[in-house]
Amino acid sequence: MDRTETIYLANLALLETLSVSFQQWQHEPILDFETDVRIAKELGWTGLHSKSLFLKKKGGGFALFLTDKDSRLDKTQIKQALGKRTSICSNEEMIEQIGCVPGAVCPIGLPSDITIVVDNRLFGANEILYTPGKPDWTFGVRGCDLKQLLEHLPNNVIEIEKGEA
Repeated sequence: MDRTETIYLANLALLETLSVSFQQWQHEPILDFETDVRIAKELGWTGLHSKSLFLKKKGGGFALFLTDKDSRLDKTQIKQALGKRTSICSNEEMIEQIGCVPGAVCPIGLPSDITIVVDNRLFGANEILYTPGKPDWTFGVRGCDLKQLLEHLPNNVIEIEKGEA
């Protein structure tokens, strides 16, 4: 079984264990913004699209920043949250470390030593859309349920408020 299948199954298992309601769609692989926009329109998605950026911490270690697709990375804010400077990992290093392909990175199913930094504005969304490791699947969960899912991960989860200095 490949790592994306393992991540996908970890998502399903956690959603089932916590009895979280979710929607799921199978579609052609989404590996770029243009395809994402087109498929969202075709399938009538109305939820907030999430974005996961895989980061390398200066001095070693990794983190994942989870926010909405339109937000930009604020390196100063991330440094304050993690206590270290970060840079965006190359696609090759990300695939090696977590097994996800670009465009399908997910906070659920990551190795436990990866810190997750989450934009807490996501928790107020009616629905958050994310890719569960496999680029041909999209899941939708309520923002308040996303918070519950993250609380049950073995990872250190740090909440930030965008714009917070």
